[in-house]
Amino acid sequence: MASENTLAFTDDNFDAEVLNSDVPVLVDFWAEWCQPCKMLGPTIDELAGDYQGRAKVGKLNTDESRQVAVKFGITAIPTVMIFSDGELKKTLVGMNSKDKYAEALDELVSSPT
Repeated sequence: MASENTLAFTDDNFDAEVLNSDVPVLVDFWAEWCQPCKMLGPTIDELAGDYQGRAKVGKLNTDESRQVAVKFGITAIPTVMIFSDGELKKTLVGMNSKDKYAEALDELVSSPT
């Protein structure tokens, strides 16, 4: 379901990949049975390509990684959270445009060099 640039976050790798990341991280909380989540997938994959080398973009399956979902109070999916310096910076619940996610990332990402 994910592109080569889209990372898979789990309970096991979340701290290392997201909270301890040296670049901003966009996390798409999703589940296999969620139709809006599936519709959002291509947008997340595009963002992963657009921000390669400047930010991490990935997905966390809430059915398979419940600890992280509970920790961050995920009660509706899709939910996209953006982290920087180990802190949650922005939460976007439901379907949003690619531009809205990009705008949120742009606030935290360094310009391309």
